[in-house]
Amino acid sequence: MNFDENEPQSVREERFAAERAGRRETRKAASLDLWGAHLGVAVVTVALVLLGWNGKPVVLGVVGGVFLLWFSAALAWAYADGDHGRHALQRAYRITFGWGDGF
Repeated sequence: MNFDENEPQSVREERFAAERAGRRETRKAASLDLWGAHLGVAVVTVALVLLGWNGKPVVLGVVGGVFLLWFSAALAWAYADGDHGRHALQRAYRITFGWGDGF
């Protein structure tokens, strides 16, 4: 987004809106690689099962709640960014569990 101080505000807002819409369409058309997210959710699931198995319900609730809150915030961010439906869920899933790409 380039800024021209001599440009009228209404023209600048229209140009910025068009640039945002273009980026949004490009992002929606791109395929999301979810392999790392699947690996991340597998790690979290194993950790939660082990916490439940060892009788740690408080820690289980805290860890599960943190990931639920993280996913909810990511989903709200995706909706605020203009994504809806399946693509918003996939983006939130990738944001929450995509750290599995590091393995």
